[in-house]
Amino acid sequence: MEKTVTFTQVKSGIGSPKAIRATLVGLGLTKMYKTVTRKDTPELRGMLNKVQHLIKMED
Repeated sequence: MEKTVTFTQVKSGIGSPKAIRATLVGLGLTKMYKTVTRKDTPELRGMLNKVQHLIKMED
């Protein structure tokens, strides 16, 4: 079975640089408290690291 990562947006991207907002959209986070599950890849981990102050990782 593939490893997955679940994360939720807990802070708004308003006021953040354009690159941060684009990363949130790329992750599929378009609204507050939206939870997304994705396949764990190095590219995904890099995107999550970039917006770590706006999201919460689930177990």
